Amino acid sequence: MIEWVPLGSGARPVPRPVAAPLVWAGAFAGALSLVALLNGTVGSGRPGVALAVLSVLAALLGLCARFTAAPGTAVLCWLSLNGFAIPPAGVLTWAGRRDAFWLACLFGAALVGTALARLVHARAAYRRLTAESGPGGRGPGDL
Repeated sequence: MIEWVPLGSGARPVPRPVAAPLVWAGAFAGALSLVALLNGTVGSGRPGVALAVLSVLAALLGLCARFTAAPGTAVLCWLSLNGFAIPPAGVLTWAGRRDAFWLACLFGAALVGTALARLVHARAAYRRLTAESGPGGRGPGDL
């Protein structure tokens, strides 16, 4: 049985995800900054390290984004990875399997971050609703 609880009863809604353009702006600026930092510290030509760092960035951005922002986040991170993390810097190339793998990793990381956030928020909302019904009351999970 589904029990409807009015929002005025103290139940808080699940947080709204950030708009995709803001997530993409963060991906663009964050990816360029991280690649520049990596190039300055470990040097260019280390795409494995850059891919790992940008995948973490994509996952972190996914935590506050909608699922529809994942493709754009992956592409923006890939542009920085492809254009500046591998020599020659500033030149975009397409190396078939390698770049498809990089895009898949970045897209997967963004999706994992978003899915994780949705699960955590849904679980927290469920706990808030069941806790509000009290020990003697019926909660949404009670049949």
